[in-house]
Amino acid sequence: MIESLQSISIAIELIIAILGLSILFKKKKIYGLGIFITFVIYVFYDYAKLNSININTNLLSFLFFIASLSMFLVVIKLWKEKSKK
Repeated sequence: MIESLQSISIAIELIIAILGLSILFKKKKIYGLGIFITFVIYVFYDYAKLNSININTNLLSFLFFIASLSMFLVVIKLWKEKSKK
């Protein structure tokens, strides 16, 4: 049951990453790149965890920092766009 949920979660994260690229290229919004980066990192982490792939904890910490920073910048960009309207 848990493995099924993890697989579904990975699929959803992958869809979100692809939508991030769509936002970047079709809508010409730079924050699509941040969405893509964040969710690709999530896919990588969840896939590794699901398949018991041993990953250095320092690397995971760095990747999660990048994912958090990326999403933070997305939120700031969206906040600024909303404020302009």
